[in-house]
Amino acid sequence: MLKLKGLYVITDEKLTPYEKILEMVEEALNGGACVVQLRDKTNSDNFLLPYGFLLKELCEKYNAYFIVNDRVDLAMKLDAHGVHIGKEDADISEVKEKLKNKIIGVSCYGDIKKAKNMESLGACYVAFGSFYYSPTKPQAEIVDKSIIIEAKKILSIPVCVIGGLNVERAKELVNLGADIVAVVSDIWTAPSIRERAKEYKNLFT
Repeated sequence: MLKLKGLYVITDEKLTPYEKILEMVEEALNGGACVVQLRDKTNSDNFLLPYGFLLKELCEKYNAYFIVNDRVDLAMKLDAHGVHIGKEDADISEVKEKLKNKIIGVSCYGDIKKAKNMESLGACYVAFGSFYYSPTKPQAEIVDKSIIIEAKKILSIPVCVIGGLNVERAKELVNLGADIVAVVSDIWTAPSIRERAKEYKNLFT
C-alpha cells in the first residue's frame, strides 16, 4: 500500500464543475497530490459513476489514491481505493465489513477520543478540523492546533488536517506533525492548480 502522506485534494460541485473536473484533477495530480476525494452532496450515484471511473483511472496513472466521500455503495461500485466518512455517515464497523481492506478515513473534528476509538475500529487515517474559517464549510467549529501534537502522541495512523488551509497555514500544521493536508478552495481557485499543488507537496520534502 502506498503511504498516506502529502496533499489530499477534495472535489467540489461548484469549484470543480463536471465539464472541467478531469483536467483540474489531473493538474493537481501532476503537481503532486497523493489523494483525490470525490465529494458531491447533491448528484445521484448514477450521475457520478462515469466521472468516478475516469477519476480513479487518473489517480492510478499518477500512483495516487481515489477516495469517495460518504457514499459507501458508490465506492463499492467504483472499486475505489477507499471511502471517507463523517459525523452523519455510515457506522465504521459496517463500512469495514463492506469494504474489507480498503482505506477508511474518518472525520473526528476536534475529538481526540473519537479518533482513538476510530483507530481501534479499523480507520486508516483520521481527519481533524476546521483549523481556520473554511469557505466550503462556513458553519464548522474551529479546532485548536494543539490537537495535532496530542494526536501524534497517541495515534499510530496518519493524521489529516482540513479547513481553510493555504500553503502558509498548512506549513504550520505540517510542522506540528500533520501527515496529510486536505485542501479544497485554495487548490481549485489557484491561478495554476499544478503549481499550487507543488507548493503543498514541497511541505513534505
